[in-house]
Amino acid sequence: MLPIESTPPGSPRSPRRRRLLGAGAAALLSPALAQGAGTGAGSGSRSGSGSGSGSGSATKTAADRTVRVIGPWELSSLDPLRGGYLFARMQVAETLVDYDAQARPIAGLASRWQGSGDGLAWRFALREGARFHDGSPVRATDVVNALRRALHPAGVLGQAPIAAIDAVSDAATDAKSGAVVRIRLRRPFPALPALLSHSSTQILAPASFGADGAVRAIVGSGPYRIVTLEPPQRFSVAAFDGWQGPAPAVRRASYLAVGRAEMRALMAEAGQAELAYGLDPGSVARLRRGDAVRVHQQPIPRTTALKLNAGHPLLADPRARQALSLALDRRGIAQAVLREPSLAATQLFPPALAGWHRADLPALAHDPVRARALLAELGWRRGTDGVLARDGKRFALTLQTFPDRPELPVIAAAIQEQLRLVGVQIRVAVGNSSEIPLGHRDGSLEMGLIARNYGAVPDAFGAIAQDFGAAEGKAGEEGDKGGDKGGDKGGGKSGGEGGDKRGGDWGAMGWSSPTLTRALAAMSSTADAARAQALREQIAGALHDGLPLVPVLWYQQTLAASPQLAGVSIDPFERSYRLTDLQWTR
Repeated sequence: MLPIESTPPGSPRSPRRRRLLGAGAAALLSPALAQGAGTGAGSGSRSGSGSGSGSGSATKTAADRTVRVIGPWELSSLDPLRGGYLFARMQVAETLVDYDAQARPIAGLASRWQGSGDGLAWRFALREGARFHDGSPVRATDVVNALRRALHPAGVLGQAPIAAIDAVSDAATDAKSGAVVRIRLRRPFPALPALLSHSSTQILAPASFGADGAVRAIVGSGPYRIVTLEPPQRFSVAAFDGWQGPAPAVRRASYLAVGRAEMRALMAEAGQAELAYGLDPGSVARLRRGDAVRVHQQPIPRTTALKLNAGHPLLADPRARQALSLALDRRGIAQAVLREPSLAATQLFPPALAGWHRADLPALAHDPVRARALLAELGWRRGTDGVLARDGKRFALTLQTFPDRPELPVIAAAIQEQLRLVGVQIRVAVGNSSEIPLGHRDGSLEMGLIARNYGAVPDAFGAIAQDFGAAEGKAGEEGDKGGDKGGDKGGGKSGGEGGDKRGGDWGAMGWSSPTLTRALAAMSSTADAARAQALREQIAGALHDGLPLVPVLWYQQTLAASPQLAGVSIDPFERSYRLTDLQWTR
């Protein structure tokens, strides 16, 4: 067992400490959200009741009650390019294409679509009668303007070889004139519908934008509309009466960003939140022992990995990267930090990423003896202080990470200790998630511990192409951090001024593979399923051998839900909180 605490020092354990933190949590809430805009589920008189079933809830109707969602992700921007994922998760804004839990494309704002025989044009027929929350109709020209805006480098749509986006009339789709969006391509790109499901491509009404083109309000077309908006911490929504689908049973909901995982667990336990996302393992174990909440867990296509600067003199030789990988006791870390040894990563892509996970790849091993031998081959010799040295230089590196995901600093401490045992000195620097993409771009990053979400777009090709290949144009994003810091928004610039010109913010740095480059290029245009699968396997194999990222752990999302809600589930792609599936049980 590793000498690591499963929760940070000072984690609340006593009842008194929990009550104090619960009171602090209540103080965080604005009157509108604490009371559910006057409609909270037993809010007010229920505060501190523990079970959340105080007398106040008995007098509330379903229409009056609010589902309070809390998570670690702040609303950093109203712009879909940088903060859109929260509005997508709360079902306020829509994209043309949606996906189900099996990663199959389904209708979004587009009711149907089709590609041309040569693969160079796609037509998307808009849902008939769709309206924005201000009552205005959703027009093809609005969609065209939104998608053209989404071609910005901060989005993912720039990965596609798009030649033009325009509105057309199209008898072939049986859609009304002006209700069809056409996208013309410079070459076939079968993954286009997947990119059009990303939150950066969500469609907002013209009223959302100011005269300068900046997003000033969120006027979407989803089943919920914005009621209050208080970035960066909170917003609330109500059911949109103009929604064409079934009327949701949950009529009101709110979102609050709460930074500490322990605080989120305590708020759920105290009945101050109906849905609490992103819990620490210690809290999960405690909550499972009680009956105040129901704990849900779902494997998701996210990997915690070491991003290595393969251009750094200490890491340029693949044997050095292999040695670092061999030094890691992944099962020990998974058991100590996540309390689930099966989450030890045996390769970069987890089993949840169908098509990309290769069961035939040899598992990444823990072999510190072999690690020391590889480092010795490279000329490293242990000094009197136990640190390796060569030509008068010590094997010392800085590992950067961030606390947005509470387990990352703890994992970094474990890695620091395990690398010390093979003579590598690591300094852990915990800062902002933005420091990793900035370090990638200016070349200063040595190592980064990240949590990369390969399911931000259900077809993982987009994220993988950004991370390990050259994008079509300026594809990328501010960093796939945000709503899941360290790898979620789905982008990442390829290279940057003064920095590495290959890979993306959350992918390779100073590393390339001809095999992978050819496979990515071929996969972007193939429509043959068998050929695409063979290319996925080539890509996975090249990454497994080259180790531009050293996988550490796979991931599962955790959720504490009120027993007063039925229909609760976790979206494995983290696209939606599935509010429309929920019902009050009492």
